[in-house]
Amino acid sequence: LPGSRSISFSDDGPLRSDYRRGFEYSDCWVDDSRLVILNALQAASNGAQVLPRHRCVNLTAQQKGKQGRWLAELLNERSGEVTKVSARCVVNAAGPWVTRVLTQSGTDNRAVRLVKGSHIVVPRMHPGEEAFLLQNADGRVVFVIPYEDDYTLIGTTEEDYAGDPADAKISSQEIEYLCDVVNQYFKRNISPADVVHTYAGVRPLVEEESDKAVGKSASKVSRDYSFQLDRREAPLLTVYGGKITTYRHLAESALRQLREIFPDMGEPWTRTANLPGGDFTDQASLLSVLQQEHPALPAQQIAAWVKRYGTSTRELLDGVNGVADLGRQFGPGLYAREVDYLIAKEWAMTADDILWRRTKLGIRFTQEQVLDLEGYMARDT
Repeated sequence: LPGSRSISFSDDGPLRSDYRRGFEYSDCWVDDSRLVILNALQAASNGAQVLPRHRCVNLTAQQKGKQGRWLAELLNERSGEVTKVSARCVVNAAGPWVTRVLTQSGTDNRAVRLVKGSHIVVPRMHPGEEAFLLQNADGRVVFVIPYEDDYTLIGTTEEDYAGDPADAKISSQEIEYLCDVVNQYFKRNISPADVVHTYAGVRPLVEEESDKAVGKSASKVSRDYSFQLDRREAPLLTVYGGKITTYRHLAESALRQLREIFPDMGEPWTRTANLPGGDFTDQASLLSVLQQEHPALPAQQIAAWVKRYGTSTRELLDGVNGVADLGRQFGPGLYAREVDYLIAKEWAMTADDILWRRTKLGIRFTQEQVLDLEGYMARDT
């Protein structure tokens, strides 16, 4: 990536005239939900059994100590069936639900501070590809990022959270906060009425006693990860904290913690491995090749698939010669061919799985189109 540099802002740029100079740096981005799916696909290709829509409801030590085993009861939240799995070791990487798993296992908890972060999406605020990092008076920063071609993503907030992480939602105060920060910098003002989509997530931060003693704000609590390996029952490795940018390194570190339990474990290999569909050099070249292979398909549609699936687009388009072969169109950019592919290959079970967790097409769909998709998917479920 290019290095950082000082820049001057032009009068015709998106920022108010008060701001004349700034700094530019390059960074990477990822669709977090696609990253999760690709890691699950890679695990499955290496022999893992992936059980989507299953929740661990109980952990019982069958034998205790280093050679002990766990009996995990996994509830299928769609069918209500419970599957029992025996395991030599459990890795508790449940994120904001980490303490719930520890309670099920009868293991001591560390102090975890739940912090909610929320985002808003508005129509595109500027034509360029640049993202902006805005410094607010409260010492926090807010990002303004191009999103899904026609939109801008703005976030994030940061406030303590005490409820079930699954129920986290943005508040009206958070929406106002994000709009106010943006309006301090941008010529074009936004209001809550401009918001077309919102989402919120919960971060589990490890809070030390010293943090509590000084009343440290959420933004000051460390984002670093840490491990706790408990052997009093059966081996249970708990992961606290962590973030997307260090997820692969975190996973390697977790496996090092387990080497004594699995002495035949191989050496790390993920540093140079491609995720499924990632075996290409650049998107432009792959897009050009696929357009030549499928000249009857819209170039914009192929570009969207390349962005989502990389070289796996070839599997999606196997046997497709023209638009008619894509089947029914449910809404902007979504055909039956892709829906069937996601059901068969990526464990998609609901309209939300398709529209938000495998793609971000939900931002363009009407409620009527969502219901139509739900009806189609209900055929097989």
